[in-house]
Amino acid sequence: MPTDAPDNHAQLTSPSYRLAALDQDFLLGDSMRGVRFLLEFAKADEALRRWGVRSTVVVFGSARTRQDGPPEQARWYEEARRFGRIVSERGGAKIENGDHVRDNVIATGGGPGAMEAANRGAYEAGAPTIGFNITLPREQTPNPYCTPELTFRFHYFAMRKMHLAMRANALVVFPGGFGTFDELFEILTLRQTDKAPPIPIVLFDEAYWRSIINFEALVEHGMIAKEDLDLLHFADDAEETWAELVKCGLKLPEGKS
Repeated sequence: MPTDAPDNHAQLTSPSYRLAALDQDFLLGDSMRGVRFLLEFAKADEALRRWGVRSTVVVFGSARTRQDGPPEQARWYEEARRFGRIVSERGGAKIENGDHVRDNVIATGGGPGAMEAANRGAYEAGAPTIGFNITLPREQTPNPYCTPELTFRFHYFAMRKMHLAMRANALVVFPGGFGTFDELFEILTLRQTDKAPPIPIVLFDEAYWRSIINFEALVEHGMIAKEDLDLLHFADDAEETWAELVKCGLKLPEGKS
């Protein structure tokens, strides 16, 4: 055996020799962006299936809405909280009588404000509740009312919004800003183009929304069809919101109303 051969330390310690699944530099590189996207889908999807989550009621709204804020914001917070409780008690989120599926589970972006309020209502009803959180420079950590095993962290907005949309039986949108508008108009576009099945879409606090967006002007200028306005419904308190969802065809498990 030759004794003057070089050792193989350089080969063993080369980045190229790392197992691909354990190579963080490789996994976080540009070429693996598609794989990371897939991982964000699969991780949440697996957990939701394990918990038997068949459908959700999605609540959007501002992270800036404060329970101890101005009266208007305090009302929005409390109504979102009441709504989360109502849905969780009446919609089938709790497994009963040996069922193995959950329907109309409250799902939010998992942050503070209106999202926290809806998660909190579900939590107080003793039901599971989902938080699809996102990594942002200044925000945000998950609120303490999301079910821990159903609290997810995303890097990609697109995958976060996909998970919010794909199981939705209904959408309720509380007052919000740019992020809330983005989420609302994505769902409206999916519905308008028939890329998503029909679901009730309710905007909470009609006066707020009509002061912010002139939906009728879009029709007047020929930017949407008049019938597109039928995608939107309005409500001003939690009970009215629930009633509007049911009237618009919210899918409920047998025996629920």
